[in-house]
Amino acid sequence: MDAGGDVSKASREHFVLVHGACHGAWCWFKLACLLQRSGHRVSCIDLAGAAGSLADPNTVRSFDEYDAPLVEFMAALPDDGHKVILVGHSAGGLSVTHAMHLFGDKIKQAIFIAATMLPFGFQTEQDIKDGAPDLSEFGDVYDLNFGLGEDHPPTSMVLRKEFQRTILYQQSSQEDSMLASILLRPFPAVLPTARFGCVDDGVKSPVNAVHRVYIKTANDRTLKAEQQEAMIHRWPPRKVMVMDTDHSPFFSAPDHLLELILKSL
Repeated sequence: MDAGGDVSKASREHFVLVHGACHGAWCWFKLACLLQRSGHRVSCIDLAGAAGSLADPNTVRSFDEYDAPLVEFMAALPDDGHKVILVGHSAGGLSVTHAMHLFGDKIKQAIFIAATMLPFGFQTEQDIKDGAPDLSEFGDVYDLNFGLGEDHPPTSMVLRKEFQRTILYQQSSQEDSMLASILLRPFPAVLPTARFGCVDDGVKSPVNAVHRVYIKTANDRTLKAEQQEAMIHRWPPRKVMVMDTDHSPFFSAPDHLLELILKSL
């Protein structure tokens, strides 16, 4: 989806919104409208296996394949100085960072909303501890799909309906969480394999040339506040902002989210 407002090109930013696990371009519908009304261009990406994607999540075999829609979108942007602002939510932070490695010269700023922010993906046990949701306190929360047979590892998974509001949307409206329950899809089980760039480059890595902003969600039950803080401490962004919301501020506080995004520019 791509939409634009009616302001001069000089003052118009191009936002590229990247969803997290189980979600899709649809989850940005409120923020996309608000950004468009503020005069900006908005593109919402469906990663492989999302509701707006033609791919079966059980056939996605690698993170590169999962992330291909964003990579193809970025590659197609003109090489004329046009720069976008990438916005990633939750696991969408992995996709944003991947794009920063590949297309840093096309990115004006990267905004991480309650998102996994690791410079090289999941390289170590500490990366997993900080950047992967630990939902064990809620019990057995996932429905697993075994596209290669039950004697193989799961190929996709989805949060069970009875846990979705509790874990993802506890401050969102009943209508929004109901919409999500209809549109959530299993996500490919390849997200833990997300690794990119050269760790040996350290601070010299080109990924550090892109300005980053982190928006923390204080009441998050998915990516806990302490996990977000740990990632911020390990890889400090240019700016940190805080929302008193659940994991999904695009539903629970879209106007405040818009305010912070515009303030971060």
